[in-house]
Amino acid sequence: MRRSIIRSIVGLLCAASVGAAGYVWLKDHPEHDPWAPLVLGDPPGWASGMKLQALRGDRAECRAFLDRSLIVAQALPPAGEGQCLRDDRQVLASAAQADVALAPHGAQATCAVDAGLALWLRHGVQPAARRILGSQVARIEHFGTNNCRRIGGGSAGTWSEHATGNAIDIAAFVLEDGRRIGVLKDWGEGGGADGGDRSAFLRATRDAACDSFSTVLSPEYNAAHADHLHLDQAQRAGGWAACR
Repeated sequence: MRRSIIRSIVGLLCAASVGAAGYVWLKDHPEHDPWAPLVLGDPPGWASGMKLQALRGDRAECRAFLDRSLIVAQALPPAGEGQCLRDDRQVLASAAQADVALAPHGAQATCAVDAGLALWLRHGVQPAARRILGSQVARIEHFGTNNCRRIGGGSAGTWSEHATGNAIDIAAFVLEDGRRIGVLKDWGEGGGADGGDRSAFLRATRDAACDSFSTVLSPEYNAAHADHLHLDQAQRAGGWAACR
């Protein structure tokens, strides 16, 4: 009986020790802690996808993330109607906070798109630009955010995330040294997926976007995306993402 009690006590002490160590580890690695708030400075971790999924469906939490990131976005009144009602609309501010200009300027999208851009620029775009091209990105050229249409532009089928301004199409990156890296021109630079620094940079930014957006479509998806990266924050059951 006494040995059984001692074994139980030792087991409880071991479990408590493991639990305490896990708690300390999570405190030091909040990117893996599902209960810690999403913070721009934290690298992508095990819990980041779940936190982003919650942010996409909770406008208040999304704005709290922007506030924690010192991103001051200008909220706009709702616009449009029906399937194209844009009731979550703001001037994108995350790029400017990262010292990156958007061209055309004044782009409007959802809070979730703004949050995704902030994370992508911080943890994907700029690190890849420095590592591969030796220069920071100064400007991002885009084809727009909102467009009241269905996917493929037809009269039937699923409505595009662009219909509610929940997407952005990225066409090119302009570096601080003046170089312009365009999706149409440089995706296949050097003769294929492994050729050329420009191509490698574009693929790195595509891959990194998959950590910050729920849908990422590149020239490898289909011909309609030969000249841009489509990034959106679609809400899906289970939080699954499309990255192509």
